[in-house]
Formats: sequence, C-alpha cells, structure tokens
Amino acid sequence: MITAVALAAYAVLVGVAVPLLLSRATWPHRAPVLAVFAWQGLMATFVVATALSVYHLALTEQHVHDGLIGLLSACGLAADAPAGESSPTLGDVLVLAAPVAIVLLPLGWLARCAWRARRARQRHLDMLTLVGEPAPEYGATIVDHAVPAVYCLPGRGRRIVITRGALDVLSEVQLRAVLEHERAHLQGRHHLLHILVDAFSRAFRSLPLARHAEEQTGLLLEMIADDRALRFHPREVLATAMCEVAAGRTPQAALGVGGSGALIRLRRVLTPPPRPHPAAWLGVVTATIAAPLLPLLVACGP
Repeated sequence: MITAVALAAYAVLVGVAVPLLLSRATWPHRAPVLAVFAWQGLMATFVVATALSVYHLALTEQHVHDGLIGLLSACGLAADAPAGESSPTLGDVLVLAAPVAIVLLPLGWLARCAWRARRARQRHLDMLTLVGEPAPEYGATIVDHAVPAVYCLPGRGRRIVITRGALDVLSEVQLRAVLEHERAHLQGRHHLLHILVDAFSRAFRSLPLARHAEEQTGLLLEMIADDRALRFHPREVLATAMCEVAAGRTPQAALGVGGSGALIRLRRVLTPPPRPHPAAWLGVVTATIAAPLLPLLVACGP
C-alpha cells in the first residue's frame, strides 16, 4: 500500500504541480528543443507512474511483497516461476488489465488522432490539386486567396502552401524566410509531436499536464522553426514577415508561420534570449530521462 500511495503521489506531482511550474519557467523559450523533450518526458512519466500505482493498488498481498516480479511469476513470465503455478488466474488477469488499460488509452487515442490528421491532410491535398497552382521556384503551391498565409501540410504528400495575399504583401527575402520556417516543420516532422500531445490531452482530459503540454509544445515547435529560419535570414526580415501573415488561419493538420503565440515569438525573434548553460542542459536531460525510470525502480523493489 505504501508503494501504491508513493506512486500515486508521484503521478499527481508530475501531472499537476510540475506542469504549472514548467509552463511559467523562462528557460524553455531559451532552449525550445530541450523543453519539448521535457514535456514528452513528463507525459511518459505520468503514464508509467499512474499504471504502476493502479497495479499496486489492485495486487494481492503476495504480489505487493514481490513487486513486479510477483506478477510476472504468477503469470508464468518470470524465469523462476514454479511449473505448477505457471498458469495465470482470473485475478492475475484482472490485476494486469487495469494498468494495461491506462497504457493503451493514450495509445488508442494516438492511433485515432493520427488517422484523423491523415484524413484531414488528404482532403486538403485533394483540394489543392483542384485550386492550387505549382510554384517550382519556391517549392510550394500557390492558392488564390486574399488573406496572407503561408503553411505546410506534412506527411507523405507534404506540401508548402502560399496564398496570393502573402505574395502581395511579402518581399522576396521575407517570403524566403517564412518558407525556411515551413521547411523546418517538415524536416523536423513536427506534426508527429503535435499528434502525440493531442492524443495525450484527449486521453487525460482536464489534467493540467495535458493542457499545458499541448499549449506549450505548439508554441515551442514554432520557436524551433523560427530558430531554423534565423540561421539563414536576419531577425528583422523574419519578424516583419511574421507580422504580415499573423492574421492568416492555418487549416486543420497543417503548420503555419503565423501559428500559436505569435506575439511571444515576435518578441523572442527581435530580442533573442541567452542560451542556457551546458550544466542546465545536462540537468534537464538527466531529470527527463530519470523521471519515468524512478517509478519503475520503486515498483520493482521488494
């Protein structure tokens, strides 16, 4: 029982307290790649800690004493399981079903979100074949629409889309800057991270970790793409381009330069924050890797 309470407390800490602190911290904007990694680690940690907590709550007294090895032995999966006790009982199956369901819940939503995103992208690609005009000089497709917008459709048939309105208001260098931003999304496969946090937020609705992870990941991925564009273009060019296309709406399952937190990103582009100290990088990486392993060590103990 003590182990179950400890794991439950750890899950509450990771699912409620830590997201509030991380969402208010300033260092993620200085190291967006590292921050995305930290949010992914928190989501994995919450699933592991919650599943193990439920497992220990449902275990019989003998299984609690033996930790995870006790359940594996009861199911005939451990190497030293006695031959006469290798067949799992109904109770063993029920004990295993609860934590497995917690793990399968976000995985099920992941499959559904991936399928829905793929359908949305395919519908938009079908529409582009009818109304889009290829622009090989930009490696993009032009759509006759008055509102300035530049976005990309990731996936197998990935495409960058530029509206006529964007061509009218953006200079050549500004257009090249936003195109570099969109290429960063495509090459980094940022849509996969969007699908992951979307699935987690749907699986664990109302959980602070789910809400903050979805909001912050979207913003951080845009910052990562901004940083990629800034490698090749001046800050003023990207900033003015962002202002021009900020009003453009991005279709479902697409990623656009005028995405989430445009004002925060604009301030960051014009006033770059200092990079974190290497020791801070090492500390965050170590904590992110250790966080999901800690409940496993606790659960596997006698």
